[in-house]
Parts: sequence; structure tokens; C-alpha cells
Amino acid sequence: MSADGATRPVHARHRLDEVIHAPVRFSIVATLAAVDEAEFALVRDEVEVSDSVLSKQVSTLEQAGYVRVRKGYVGKRPRTWLSLTRPGRAAYDAHLAALREIAGA
Repeated sequence: MSADGATRPVHARHRLDEVIHAPVRFSIVATLAAVDEAEFALVRDEVEVSDSVLSKQVSTLEQAGYVRVRKGYVGKRPRTWLSLTRPGRAAYDAHLAALREIAGA
């Protein structure tokens, strides 16, 4: 609300999610939004980052409650799978909606 009491629309940029907005994290979330679950190596290759960069960004997303990390084995080889949580998917959808509004789509 302005000083004269009139309500003004809030610019869509205020609805951008700061956790998702970082380019690498946005790419990770976008990759995971297209699948139920993805192996760590697939996401790494899709996003074109190193293991250490992906691991650090996934930790940030996991702490925000946006990504679930599941560890297990395929045969005797350890594997890590990533998936979006419900809050992560909702945050991604809201972030995309804000971007589209900003872009005028």
C-alpha cells in the first residue's frame, strides 16, 4: 500500500525463490521436475557441473526442503538418487510462474 492508501501490484520479482534462482540450482530443480527421481550422475551430466559443485548445490536444496537425497547400492556400487519434494515442486512452479509474469508470457 502506498502513502495515499492505494494498493499497488507487487512486482513478480518479489516472488522469485532465492534458493532456486541461482542458475545451477535452477537447472537442477528443472531437471528433477521432469522426472520422479534421477541418479546423481545423470543430473550432473545434464546440468554440466562437477560432482563437487552438484553435491554442494544439492545440499543447499536439501536444507531448504526442496530435494530429497536417497542413497543405496546397485550391485556393490554405491549410488545416490535425487528427487524433488512436494515443497520443492511447489516452489519451482511458483518461481516459473513469476519468471513468466516478468517475461510477459
